[in-house]
Order: sequence, then C-alpha cells, then structure tokens
Amino acid sequence: MHEFNKEVEALAQEILAYSLERLRDNPPLDGPQTPQELFAKVGNTITEDGLGGHQALKVFTDTLALACISTDHPRYLSFIPSAPSEHSNLFDLVVGSSAVYGGSWLEGAGAVFAENQALRWISDLAGFPQSSGGVFVQGGTIGNLSALVAARMRAREKYPDVVRWVIASSSEAHSSIKSAAEIMDVLVLDVPATDAGVMTGANFEVCADAYLAENPTHRIFAVVATAGTTNLGIIDDLDGVGLAAQQRDIWFHVDGAYGLAALCAPSVRALFNGVERADSFIVDPHKWLFAPFDACALIYRDPTIAKRAHTQHASYLDTLEDPDEWNPSDYAIHLTRRARGLPFWFSLAANGTREYSNSMQQTLDIAQHSAALIRQHPNLELIHEPKLSIVAFKRLGWNAAEYEAWSDKLLADQIGFVVPSSHHGEPILRFAIVNPWTTESDISEILATL
Repeated sequence: MHEFNKEVEALAQEILAYSLERLRDNPPLDGPQTPQELFAKVGNTITEDGLGGHQALKVFTDTLALACISTDHPRYLSFIPSAPSEHSNLFDLVVGSSAVYGGSWLEGAGAVFAENQALRWISDLAGFPQSSGGVFVQGGTIGNLSALVAARMRAREKYPDVVRWVIASSSEAHSSIKSAAEIMDVLVLDVPATDAGVMTGANFEVCADAYLAENPTHRIFAVVATAGTTNLGIIDDLDGVGLAAQQRDIWFHVDGAYGLAALCAPSVRALFNGVERADSFIVDPHKWLFAPFDACALIYRDPTIAKRAHTQHASYLDTLEDPDEWNPSDYAIHLTRRARGLPFWFSLAANGTREYSNSMQQTLDIAQHSAALIRQHPNLELIHEPKLSIVAFKRLGWNAAEYEAWSDKLLADQIGFVVPSSHHGEPILRFAIVNPWTTESDISEILATL
C-alpha cells in the first residue's frame, strides 16, 4: 500500500491533471444531491478488496465532486466564501504530500518560520508590537475560543476570588462567542448595539459598569468586538471599546475573522483604528486573504500568556520545552496540527503584498458597484451601505418562501449561489464578495433574475 510503484505514479499524474484542470478553468458551481441519489450512483465505496486508486478517483471526479458547491466560484456569494489563489491551491498540494508536522519547532522549523513571517505581516498591519505572535488554527471558532481561554487564565491569576466569569460582546457578535462561553461555562453579557448595529465604547462602559455594580462577585474577563460582522459587515467601535477595556483591566479581543483582512486595503484601513489596542485578534486568510481552507490567524499581543494557558505537559513532550523555540501547539487549543498557514505564506511570498492590496481593493470596488446597481433596481432596496464587501438588500414584496424559491432556482440554473439571510426578523439577501474574479457582469446576471 505504501510503495510508490508505476500505478501510483500514474495516479499521481491523474490527480495533478484534475487539479490543474480545475485551476485552469472557472470552477463549476454544481450543487448538493440527496444521500439516496448519491448511493444510487456510486453504491458502497468502502469494500474489502478496494476500488483501486483510478476507480476511486473516478468516483470522486465524476460523481462526488459534482455534489459539492465550489466555494471559489465567482458567483458563490453566500455565507463567507473562499477564493484561494492559484499559488495557495498549488502549494496546498505540496503541504499535503510533504507530511510536514506544524506543531513544534523541532519537527517543522522551516514551516513554522514561514508561517511566522505571514503572521508578522498581519501583525504589522494591525500595529502590534514586534513581541507579538500567534498561530494558524482551524477557523474562527477555535481562534476565538483559544483567545478567550488565554484571557480567562490571565484574569484568574490576577483575580483569584471571582465567583463567576463573564464575557462581554455585542448583541451582533458571531455565534462562536456564545459557543465558546458554553464550552468554558462562563456567562455572556450582551452589550446593546446602536441602531446601526455598532457596539460603541460608551455603550460597553455603561452596560459593563451597571452589570458589575449589580453583581459584585462577577468579573468581566474579556470583551469581544467585531471587525466586520458576518451578516452585514459592520465594524464595532474598536478604539472606544479598546480604551474602555484598558481602563477596566479587561482583555480586549477583536473577532476579525472576515473583516480584518481588509487591513491591507489603504482605502478602508481607518475603519479599523483601535485594533492596535487589542490583546488578541483573529483573521481568517481562508475567507478574504485568498488562502484555501482551513487557516485562521490567531495573534496575541503577549503570547507568553497564551503559552501558559495552552501548553500541554507530558513526559514525551518534555523535549519540546525549549524556551528559545516557537512551538505553535503552545498557543491554541490543539496539539497535533498541520502547517495550515503554509499555502497562505506561499501565495503571499509569491505574489507580494502589493498584489494582495490590489486584489482586496478589487472586491471592495465590486461591492460598491453592486450597491449602486441595487439602488437603481426597481424591485430592490439596499439595507445597509457597505463599508466592506458585504452587500445586504431585500426584494420588495417577497416573503420568506419566495426568497427560498428564488435561491433554489438560481442554483438549479447554475447562475449563482445566494441563500437568504435575515435582518431584524425579516428575510433579506446578501452578497459576500471576497473573490477578485467576481465581476460586474456576474452581479448583473444575478440581479437580472430579481
């Protein structure tokens, strides 16, 4: 099974040809099928004798792949898509075939060195000190959870008599914050947002101070601000919240899984003023920095706190406890890890930071163009002026069922993938534009169906 014989070599060429063909041409949109439909086509693929590599690849390319929506299609505009560059996709093949372990410096020094340079670029964009550092984790959920675990450990060291720990976050915060609170068995204080959906420093101050006055045995150990909400792309008052957190000795975490990628675009950089006050932040290169799944950059102002919180100790790990070595496994909730930041590093190194800024600006420009088309459309109403690249709007006169029917037909006709969302309890549509290959004509084609 492990011998690289002529058959395996031929299979390698088939896999490479399939990968290159997909990269060379626009990816198909495709769409889901039912388990029954798929079983009728391929049957049980796990057998005693095996299908053989060529047949198993054929099952995937001819059937299973067609039941997966391509998240990098230029008209995949739902959720937060992915748009990996050709360089990052190709280098993902290298990472997968190299058996590089990315958990320790001892085993993967070259990979960790490269990942850390990519993290340094992001840290510099955010105005973090040279002493900052972090790690690439699976996604924003793990990134947020890991940062909050470090925040609580710091608070426990300073305030040992607290009875109940609390996370403060906007009512518009990502669902992963409440999920993290459930896992950690802590409370969540919902800070009311303004009518525009923004958590301000003033609102946080009033809400936090009132809560602690009523609950003297509780302590807010972290406040989470969002730099680009998933639904509308709203950015909290980072500077105001950060200042209020510093004045109260509260860890300031910024969830920028989607939006902080735009730090590299000079046209919107000022929207993130205050991120430099953060104790930690996350941004997902697999969302809007043209990297493949899965890579979330988690960065700490003082990584020694995170190391105290997350380093695992065991006899077989003693050899890794060298203070002069950077072990990525010490900075988040994980031990075994692939070098998931390498495809991003390779693309960044190959293309240069100027190209990243240009590609980011391209998506921002398409978002503004989309908003202009929606304003001119007789059947549509723009809900929120896009600050970043999410464009939210509604179809006048439609109910939820009509939105769903339109979305299903759009995918069935292979025009695009746009699922309904909601805002203030009403159904809406939204474009999440993170792909620099999304064009004005792509947007026009979709809007023409409305």
